[in-house]
Amino acid sequence: MRRGFALLNIVLLLLVLASCASNPYSKTNRVYKKQAKAYTKQLSKFPLPEKSDGSALDYGEYRVGTTNFNLRKPNYVVIHHTAQDSVQQTLKTFTLSRTQVSSHYVIGREGEVYHMLNDYFRGWHAGVGKWGNNSDLNSSSIGIELDNNGSEEFSEAQIQSLLAVLESLKEDYKIPAENFVGHSDIAPGRKVDPNATFPWERLAEEGYGLWYNEEEVKSLKTEAEFFRPNPLAIGRNSILTQRISFLDKILFPEVIPATFDVEMALRIIGFDTSNMAAALQSFKLHFIQEDIQSPLNEDDLKILYNLYQKYL
Repeated sequence: MRRGFALLNIVLLLLVLASCASNPYSKTNRVYKKQAKAYTKQLSKFPLPEKSDGSALDYGEYRVGTTNFNLRKPNYVVIHHTAQDSVQQTLKTFTLSRTQVSSHYVIGREGEVYHMLNDYFRGWHAGVGKWGNNSDLNSSSIGIELDNNGSEEFSEAQIQSLLAVLESLKEDYKIPAENFVGHSDIAPGRKVDPNATFPWERLAEEGYGLWYNEEEVKSLKTEAEFFRPNPLAIGRNSILTQRISFLDKILFPEVIPATFDVEMALRIIGFDTSNMAAALQSFKLHFIQEDIQSPLNEDDLKILYNLYQKYL
């Protein structure tokens, strides 16, 4: 009988060891569960203590908890690339306490999805950044890291998995289309992810982010293009100093005014314009995806104008 119990104990021990060996993150998973349990305990505490003579606050006579509440929910999604060599390296980075970085989701090159953090918990992925008036994106967003070294193209399997995750998040939390952004969008000059090969237009077609309308952009003209010098002009202020062809009026019904404020347009889209050069680069990285370092040309300006109208 004793021999049988001893054999059973050995078998159970081997099963436990095999279970631990099959998941290299068993140890850090236990840390996750411990921390989640601590936060759950903290949330379950009654919000206010009973009235106490030793309290500095003038509490009411009774403990009264409202019956109308729920969990806070994320309202933004921030997409990153890992800038690391493999998904295994990223998983290790996010399970080391000393790194102080994390993300809710990590998606590998083969499309494998690692859901590393409950969506309601605050991840440490956005860092210092701003989008519109929101200067604490970690507190209101979900972070998604795509396994990518920073310069390569994203695999089709990876994008397919990303779209599936985004569909779930948009449905669960009713996140507006314009609130799907990149790390470089919220941190101009500091971050450049996801890189210029990221398919933002494709995502926008699925309802995750906004994109410009190509036909509308083609029909736009700047004032410099629209108004042409008249060779018959007499004097600088003459009504004849400018002429507009009737064909232009038909083909280009909308003209970008010379007073169009580029900085204001960028701010309306959401960019932090405290560093205009960085904001312009982040805009071009997301919406132009070429000649990132170059100033805005006329085509870029038309795209910005079209987007500015969409974000109004």
